[in-house]
Amino acid sequence: MVAVSFRCGHGAAGDDAGVVALRRVCPLCMLLDETHRSRGELLRRVAPAQRSALADETRVGATYDWRCARGHDRYAATVRAVLTGPGCPKCGVNAAGPSSAREAGVAFMNPGLRTRTSQTEQRLKVLLGERIRLHHGVNAVRIARTFYGRQEVWPDILVPQLRIAVEYDDPGRSRRAHLGLKEASDLEKDEALREVGWEVVRIRAGGLRSLGPHSVVCHALTPAAVDEVVACMRRIRGDAAVDAIATGHPAAS
Repeated sequence: MVAVSFRCGHGAAGDDAGVVALRRVCPLCMLLDETHRSRGELLRRVAPAQRSALADETRVGATYDWRCARGHDRYAATVRAVLTGPGCPKCGVNAAGPSSAREAGVAFMNPGLRTRTSQTEQRLKVLLGERIRLHHGVNAVRIARTFYGRQEVWPDILVPQLRIAVEYDDPGRSRRAHLGLKEASDLEKDEALREVGWEVVRIRAGGLRSLGPHSVVCHALTPAAVDEVVACMRRIRGDAAVDAIATGHPAAS
């Protein structure tokens, strides 16, 4: 087997004899970047005895023992499954149980939630708030499955009066955000919300393709794009429902 070193510093030592040095990061670091996770997050979840091995791991198919944040039994899974799958099997079973089903679809405030909000997303909230009354007391929705190990999702904007979530996607500086695995993750989140009676309107900017009938494709965030978001809400829930939360001061396009 050929020893390989990667630009991220993982793999074999670059100065060892016979080592092939690649000018790219290792597969695990690539997957971490694509799923917007960190190796530190993985190290906190893996069984303590395996942390040193995971710290140097390069393979996404390597299997480790993982700890559940809710205290369930440890479970074996590949790094890929942990980063892209449903998480703890017991949590997945509980999420589909009758007690969880009663809370599915409920919007609530998770005070411990820390998400990065871009200036564009902040502008979206301002523009949308000029058109409809936004509820600032909720930031999460209970779902009937686990999503990245949690039984909740955190859309950019929630409109609980309509049971509609609004998401803003663009490829970012890397030109790779919301593509590949992240796009698949976005679709999974949308499906999880639809299962509990919500719909998702996605603004797909910067050249991203439409993900469905409720996508608003645009070059950049503009008042006209936000007008189309509201129009999409009307198509989903009807004029009467949207008129009931309209501000009465529509912004000019």
